[in-house]
Amino acid sequence: MPVKVGVVGAGIFGVNHLNTFRQLSYTGVAELAAVAEINPDRAEWVRANYGCPVYLDYNEMLEKEDLDGVSVVTPDHLHRPVTLAACAAGKHVLCEKPLDVTVEGCQEMIDAARRANVLLQVDFHKRYDPEHIAMERRVSSGELGKILYGKVCMEDRIEVPVDWFPHWAPSSSPGWFLGVHFFDLVSWVMKSTGKRVFAVGRKETLNNDYGIDTYDSISAMVEFANGAVISFDLSWILPREFEAVVNQEIKLVGTKGLWEIDTQYRGSRSCVAGEGMKTYNNGFISTYTDKQGRTIYRGYGVESIEDFVRNILALKNGSTLDRLAGKYPSGEDGLEVTKIAVAAHESARTGKVIDIS
Repeated sequence: MPVKVGVVGAGIFGVNHLNTFRQLSYTGVAELAAVAEINPDRAEWVRANYGCPVYLDYNEMLEKEDLDGVSVVTPDHLHRPVTLAACAAGKHVLCEKPLDVTVEGCQEMIDAARRANVLLQVDFHKRYDPEHIAMERRVSSGELGKILYGKVCMEDRIEVPVDWFPHWAPSSSPGWFLGVHFFDLVSWVMKSTGKRVFAVGRKETLNNDYGIDTYDSISAMVEFANGAVISFDLSWILPREFEAVVNQEIKLVGTKGLWEIDTQYRGSRSCVAGEGMKTYNNGFISTYTDKQGRTIYRGYGVESIEDFVRNILALKNGSTLDRLAGKYPSGEDGLEVTKIAVAAHESARTGKVIDIS
């Protein structure tokens, strides 16, 4: 029997979840069984394009549909109520990052999943990038020695907060929308948790020019429990003319070597009249047409979602949550990331060094 999945939230990134679960139905692995979308026009679009039941209220979906799992793709600050409801209904949960924007919220979600004995997975898709997997293996093997320091940048073009999410950007920031990706990646690669944070945030362009009250940028220096100090430069105000929606890179330096990855420029570049220079991250999501004329999506942005289904299948076939522990981004991982993000925002607000407890 296929794994029956319901998706809550069919916005820009929610469509990636819809496409992933639908294409898993082609091989009988999973079924996009239902969608909950609060916007009536968007709900009708989903109904017309995906041919599954669509609800305006996720509680009604949970009550009426026989689901194995629920994928939560709402704005960051709305993850918690949906996850709690899904856990209470006994459904496995895949939650988009961050798990929650409060430490207390993350713990509540973890506790709910434990009580229900269901899987709680976070979609930290950067763990599934082959470049990052290679880095993690070399660091874990000790080939770089003890990690001393490193740097990360992740920057979006300004259309992301201004055009994509203007209504809830004030409830987010480049720290929440972008930083959590790399807070998790660095923690996973080094197998260490955050210890102390000092951060500075700037509010200029978004607040003054667009009336969006959130940070343009956050620069955070994070000391980890293993002694490594990593700087994170995060922003979402790059010019619209920048050649990619996302600019990003990571570098780690150890006592025996270094590893750096330019995860923005993957080698494909174009310049077309009227478009200007463009670069492409085909490793994240790429498409091709199969022999039945269907669009198939591939890449680590799809792989991380497919992994949720594989974990549910493993549980259906006799595995346990204890056996799966450490093999996917868990609720506990999401909690550790939120601890770093909360500390970074508190430091940016107060100007103080914040110890992560």
